[in-house]
Amino acid sequence: MIDLAPLWLTAELALITTAILLVVSIPLSYWLAYSKFKLKSVVEAIVSLPLVLPPSVLGFYLLVAFSPKNAFGEFLNQYFDIQLVFTFEGLIVASVIYSLPFMVHPIQAGLKNLPVSLKEASFTLGKSRFTTLVKILLPNIKTSILTGIVLTFAHTVGEFGVVLMIGGSIPKETRVASIAVYDEVQAMNYDAANLYAGILFIFTFSVLLGVYLINNSFSKANPLNND
Repeated sequence: MIDLAPLWLTAELALITTAILLVVSIPLSYWLAYSKFKLKSVVEAIVSLPLVLPPSVLGFYLLVAFSPKNAFGEFLNQYFDIQLVFTFEGLIVASVIYSLPFMVHPIQAGLKNLPVSLKEASFTLGKSRFTTLVKILLPNIKTSILTGIVLTFAHTVGEFGVVLMIGGSIPKETRVASIAVYDEVQAMNYDAANLYAGILFIFTFSVLLGVYLINNSFSKANPLNND
């Protein structure tokens, strides 16, 4: 029987990360979709950086930044009594940064694919930007939002390099499932490693399959939907 703590810890990390990113990504995606800011491409590049940057590299720089021996980490520790290195809170911050594009990109794409007339008609009727976003735009990109949620959750479940650099392998604190697989392989306990890996594989495949089935069903039911 394997230790179930890493699996519960992984689920908790993925749920918290997904919830935070959903709140953060909606206004950010709206801005990226419609802003004419000259340096918007720079912001888009920063948001997308985790897609191409090796996780260990990002994890290393976050480890350096969060370390109490450096200015930012010392500031958090001294004034807020927060330590992000080798803590679950540090894993959350690192996961939010690393999974950001997986939530932003689907929502941004959904907003950009909507007819411009929807937004313009809402403004013509005197609706505010916030009301337009919440009551007009977001209800028309439900599949994009669902895709972002599922991709973010699944990506967080599978994180390894970033969480290893920031959290290490502290039981019931930072030892998530992907780290447990690595630990069991290092200990040459392949049966346990295979069990952890199999659970992660089946879970992530099932989640992705579910979202594709839902999206396909929604597309068939709404053939004119441009989302």
